[in-house]
This record gives sequence, C-alpha cells and structure tokens, in this order.
Amino acid sequence: MDVIEHYDKLIEENNDPVYDTKPMKEYMDQWDGQVLIDAIELNRTKNVLEIGVGTGRIAIKTVPLCKKFYGIDISPKTIERAKHNLSIYQNIELICDDFMQHNFSVCFDAVYSSLTFMHIEEKQKCINRIYSLLNPSGRFVLSIDKNQNKYIDYGSRKLEIYPDSPADMKNCIKKSGLTLLDCIETEFAHIFVCTKE
Repeated sequence: MDVIEHYDKLIEENNDPVYDTKPMKEYMDQWDGQVLIDAIELNRTKNVLEIGVGTGRIAIKTVPLCKKFYGIDISPKTIERAKHNLSIYQNIELICDDFMQHNFSVCFDAVYSSLTFMHIEEKQKCINRIYSLLNPSGRFVLSIDKNQNKYIDYGSRKLEIYPDSPADMKNCIKKSGLTLLDCIETEFAHIFVCTKE
C-alpha cells in the first residue's frame, strides 16, 4: 500500500487525531508536544511551513502563533480534512502535493516536521531542499521516531517506511549546511533544532 492510499484510508475510517481524546493527545505529545513548539520559536512576524501537515494536529497549535502558515501533505483527503479543521484561521495556505516536487513561491522563517521523514527515502535531498527554502537565520525543527521498524502494521494493511537514525540525521543536517543547535530526546523521539546561518 502506498502512502497516499494509506492516509486517504485513515480519513475514510474517520481517523482524525485533531479529535483524539486527552490521553491520546498526551501520548502523541511525546513526539511533538510543547518542546517542539518552543523549539520553532514562533512569533507573529514569521512565515512557517509544516511538512506533512496531516489533518492539522500540530498546526492547530502553531497557526495562531505565526504570521502566515503553510502546510503541505501528499494525501488529498487529509488536506481536505485539514482545511475543515483549520477553517477559522485566515493566515493559512494548505497545499496537496509532494514536498520534493512542489514549486514554492516563498521562503520560510521556520520549517518543521514530525513523524513524516519516515516516509521519505532520500533524506539528504529533502534536508537540502529545506535548507534552500529557509530564509537566513531560519529554523528547521524535525521530530523523528525512535522506532526502527521498516513497516507500520495497521492490522488490515502494512505500510513500508524508511526509519530515521539520529546519527544519519545529524550527518544529513551537517552536509546540508544547516547548523545543529540542539538534539532533544523524548521518550519516543529525537527532536533536532537547526538554523540556517
């Protein structure tokens, strides 16, 4: 099963983490809770991009804190749900496309991503692209799962992924030209905080 089909299917199954119960939200925060939000250093002057916006689970927290929010996701049904979930905000642009192929018309003061890089095989190319889209002094914040399994098993379907290792990610960041400011370890994730100098 491919990634688009999988995430479209989650929407068809009414699986929308924006409406998760409080215990489930607290569980998900162990990958990308307040520590990730704080690391982005959001303020009302910044243009921000989320790679893998999903249904807007993290965006709901970041959109009110920035000037303009851009979210990109490869799944059409997921983007439609995100548009619904974030419809009260005027400062958003949601894009259904492959991040590696999309022609962005702006650069960003901050780019962040959580639990998305496991779907990207060519990590170095992706981080190089992020570097090219960041304004000088822009931040890139990335949360990667500690799990090293090569598949996500959903019972009725299996999804192949490309696990991330902290050592490989640090190497990709260095090669891209980004400066690694911090690597924060949570129970389930490594969160990388980088800047473009």
